[in-house]
Amino acid sequence: MISNHHQSVMFNESIDALNIKTDGIYIDATFGRGGHAQGILNKLGEQGKLIAFDQDISAIKYAHKHFTDNRLALIHSAFSNMLNIITEQGLMGKIDGILMDLGVSSPQLDNAQRGFSFKADGPLDMRMNQTIGMSAAQWLESANKEEIANVIYQFGDEKKSRHIATKIKKYQQKHTLETTLALANIVSSVVKGQKNKHPATRTFQAIRIFINQELKQLTDVLVQSKDILSKGGRLSIISFHSIEDRIVKRFIQKNSRQKTLPKGLPIIEHKIEKTYLQDLGKYFASKAEISSNCRARSAILRVASKN
Repeated sequence: MISNHHQSVMFNESIDALNIKTDGIYIDATFGRGGHAQGILNKLGEQGKLIAFDQDISAIKYAHKHFTDNRLALIHSAFSNMLNIITEQGLMGKIDGILMDLGVSSPQLDNAQRGFSFKADGPLDMRMNQTIGMSAAQWLESANKEEIANVIYQFGDEKKSRHIATKIKKYQQKHTLETTLALANIVSSVVKGQKNKHPATRTFQAIRIFINQELKQLTDVLVQSKDILSKGGRLSIISFHSIEDRIVKRFIQKNSRQKTLPKGLPIIEHKIEKTYLQDLGKYFASKAEISSNCRARSAILRVASKN
């Protein structure tokens, strides 16, 4: 059973990209509410297996309640721990595909208590895994103006990051900054809104990425996939903003580019090195999907296979 509150973006495209074998072993690195996971299970036979990761305990609880398929193994962990867990299970080099949907799920955004949304007031948390780490409010209290500005600029590409950081620290001189609406109002006093884009979008994105170390986790798991995937195994990765997509793009490009040995070596040693990946292209959501799900308009799917 899948939640009606979350519509998986590029559902068919991302699952088709895995080229699923009925008896294969696959990983859903971002279970969420199980949309993609259910799609994979629907294509697997009785001998197939799906390993699903999620660091959000609410997603794991949802899965235990709504999924009873014995082909599904649930792991409460950030996907950056994938290498260790797959090694422990004796499955290194045996995974036929890894799917990653890097977006924040609708249930997370819709629940004001999680602190991801600037549209509804709630505690300024933003942690994917609320059992560990520092909340956004705690970090903003402890960080200085320069640290805050750097994060907002680096991870949000917000040009007014220094002005926003100054406003935040000024607000904290008289008040405790602990709610999403308070932060959204501070940003809105500096940044002008755009059509279909709230002024605080970039700032919230940047702080969320930093708090959860999302880019480091993504980089780590991409490197790990070299050893985790079987020959012919697929990567199917959906990103929703340019920073993540650039990391995925560069990783695929770097590992699918043919390399030659340095010049000056004997001719017999001039050979093409075997590359790790084959780039299978990038894809965008259809106009029909974008019209029915606005989250799809920024989605980019990149696909690669292991040589």
